[in-house]
Amino acid sequence: MAESVPAALEGLAEIEGQLQGPGSPFEVGTEEVLGTEMSVFVNRLRSIRELIAQSMNHGDNEYMVFDTGQRITFAHHARAVARTAELLADRFGIGVGDRVAIFSANNPEWVIVHHAALSLGAVSVGMNGWWTTDEALHALGLTSPKLVAVDDRRRERLDAAELDMPVVDLDDFAPVWAETVDDGPELPSQPIGEDDPATILFTSGTTGRPKGAVLSHRAMLAFQQSAAYIGARSMLLKMRHNPPPPPVESEGGEGQEAAPPPPMVRLTPFPLFHVSGMLSTLLTPMAYGFKTVWTTGRFDAGRVLELTTSENLTAWNGAATHIWRILDHPDFGATDTSGVTDVGIGGSASTPALIAATEAALPQTKNSFSSGYGLTECAALISHATNAMLQFDPESVGPPLATVEVRITDDEGNELPDGTDGNIEVRSPMVMLGYWGNPEATEAALVGDRWLHTGDVGRMANQMLHLASRKRDLIIRGGENIHPGEVENRIEAHPAVAEVAVFGVDDKEMGQTVKAVVVPADSSTPLDVTELTEFVAETLAYYKVPAHWEVRSDPMPRNATGKILKHVLQGETANQFVEE
Repeated sequence: MAESVPAALEGLAEIEGQLQGPGSPFEVGTEEVLGTEMSVFVNRLRSIRELIAQSMNHGDNEYMVFDTGQRITFAHHARAVARTAELLADRFGIGVGDRVAIFSANNPEWVIVHHAALSLGAVSVGMNGWWTTDEALHALGLTSPKLVAVDDRRRERLDAAELDMPVVDLDDFAPVWAETVDDGPELPSQPIGEDDPATILFTSGTTGRPKGAVLSHRAMLAFQQSAAYIGARSMLLKMRHNPPPPPVESEGGEGQEAAPPPPMVRLTPFPLFHVSGMLSTLLTPMAYGFKTVWTTGRFDAGRVLELTTSENLTAWNGAATHIWRILDHPDFGATDTSGVTDVGIGGSASTPALIAATEAALPQTKNSFSSGYGLTECAALISHATNAMLQFDPESVGPPLATVEVRITDDEGNELPDGTDGNIEVRSPMVMLGYWGNPEATEAALVGDRWLHTGDVGRMANQMLHLASRKRDLIIRGGENIHPGEVENRIEAHPAVAEVAVFGVDDKEMGQTVKAVVVPADSSTPLDVTELTEFVAETLAYYKVPAHWEVRSDPMPRNATGKILKHVLQGETANQFVEE
């Protein structure tokens, strides 16, 4: 690290050297990945099926507990995956490369069908459970799945469409594996390549229509190992700067070791069609054997507080919205939250206000907050900052992780020096294979030797990455990504609208909400905002529908190329352009 890095970060290079050295679980070497030499973890699994098989070692320890009362052990999960894989192959002919779409709220069947598909070498398609019929049909048309698995509410959205593919209820799979017997089929044995596609997750893109980012088995497992690396690095740094107290001397004169901490039990409210749900809360527990507690349906902070005591939660995870709702719930003060030692924010950015409120309400979490940076296209991880790093440099998102390369370039692709803002590009085993069925978008995103053009702007300083802005202009509402262009396209389709601009506005609970500024086509006829709201809701999920509307009588401010100046509409700057 640079000389300006404080004592709290001294030893980081030494620790990382130990973690990445020969014989370590995190040993780093160089191998060819998809035709490009890059850093990889040497000691690694090669497919998600191998991880599922390995998780059998955790036996009857609980893997997933749902607030609906369902409890799944690691052994039960692996047997259920094997049985369901046999059903998928025998009844539906699912094999290597076939797509299996899952359109449902979180439930055990979602997890089992997803892992069964991956165990066969098939590709799971994680469809956003909040999509409308129109959005769902777009995803199905793009990926052409051989099978669509749905819950009751999502089936209603597809019933009106004439699909040329089988649609089955997820509930139909439950009897196949509900009984907890020891016998049954083994996991499938078809060869699976590390770089075979494993899952398609949808992300907002520059066109406004969701694009399907394809993650390989290699990318998903590299995420799991990188997440473990973050934990190991943080633990060693903490031990270096805050060594454990010496054993307490008992009456007999012998030292008595402090009691070990309770086992980790993690709250998991993230939807399974997000990287936060599919990767972090499915793979890491399989590797290390700790329990996850899943909430279902609309997020209920009161229910989380009940689960905190009944399931002995030690970690709350969620979007900033979730954590605010827990802290603000009237039952918070009456709930024993002393066992919660970790609060993790995913899917949306934490803020200084949220960190301060959490540390005040949960003093045991003080100085435990950390921050990371990633996106769906690189399996959610690029860099990570420990709490000490954030205290030194609050604007940083930390140094690139092991096996991750970051460079900053100008618009011509030239690499820029440290301290200069430019395009953030990343290369690692976690980078996606591409966008499904969209070679043009893939070519624009993957440049040179598999460098991912993130669309974000930032700089490197003190060997740490700093974000300046997000070129993609995403709105992040309660952890859900919303591209303004998609909403603008829908509003512009209304005959009474001449111009529209959509952007996010700050909201304490949701992080951001959607605002639309519209100019009527006929200035003599007032726009009916209620009618516009209903019009948008006909084809877009409810979280994309603007919560705030502003009707302008003047034309939109634009630059010389005709682009609407949203920063002017947001009041950030005055219009510097003279409209001709």
